[in-house]
Amino acid sequence: MKDFVKIEKGLGPEGRIAVVRFDRHDGINALSPDAMRQLTAAARSFEDDAATSVVVLTGNVGAFSAGFDLKDAEGRARKEMDLGTLRRHLKLGPRLTHAWHEMEQITIAAIEGFCIGGGVALAVALDFRVMGSDAHLRVPEIGLGMNMSWQSIPRMLHLIGPARTKQAVILADERITADEAYEWGLVEQVVDPGRAFEAAMELARKVAAQPPLSVAMTKLTVNRLAHALDDLASHMDLDQFALASLSDDHKEGVEAFLGRRKPHFKGR
Repeated sequence: MKDFVKIEKGLGPEGRIAVVRFDRHDGINALSPDAMRQLTAAARSFEDDAATSVVVLTGNVGAFSAGFDLKDAEGRARKEMDLGTLRRHLKLGPRLTHAWHEMEQITIAAIEGFCIGGGVALAVALDFRVMGSDAHLRVPEIGLGMNMSWQSIPRMLHLIGPARTKQAVILADERITADEAYEWGLVEQVVDPGRAFEAAMELARKVAAQPPLSVAMTKLTVNRLAHALDDLASHMDLDQFALASLSDDHKEGVEAFLGRRKPHFKGR
């Protein structure tokens, strides 16, 4: 198994910043099941790390992530799984975003190039997002006959409100530019192309200079208040995803994507 994730610790003021680099060296940084497991393990590796108070998550210069890897052999095997096996496999995504969301450290995403689908779900699980001005976001799940899962709907809802969340998710083919993402409140900062990581590190240094315990407690308080009902609101999204994956529309959406053609959905 290849290592897609590298962790560097001890950076910045008092060595309180860490960087997690996700790079599959394939130009698109798709989230294969192996990549998702490695990113989940990376987040969990900070659970008892009192020396780190800020974590910057970055992709490569061309892409944060293209989302779930539809061409991965393990991922494609989902269509042969029984419902019980499928539900267990589908927990990889929610487990990934939950691990990053629950981190005690402040987390910052540095986004260049594009951030799509599961990449967006991961980014909105973090505390802050910094984006290159020529980068874009897109949420293609509905266009593939799926639903937006991984508990990302409530997280997006908190950031950008109901109408913008519907716009981002339902209009699956539409790119969200960096300027639009900033205007909507989906990202906190837009910088010159190629400067997202540098700007994220600047923000990380400001956070790392603050008292670590007070910062951690403040994050916990804000998150508990803001996300108190998220589990209740989205407890069915995994089963909705499983149900949608059994539909003819999902099969058509994936085949159209892989065949580079326009899908024809029939609502069944």
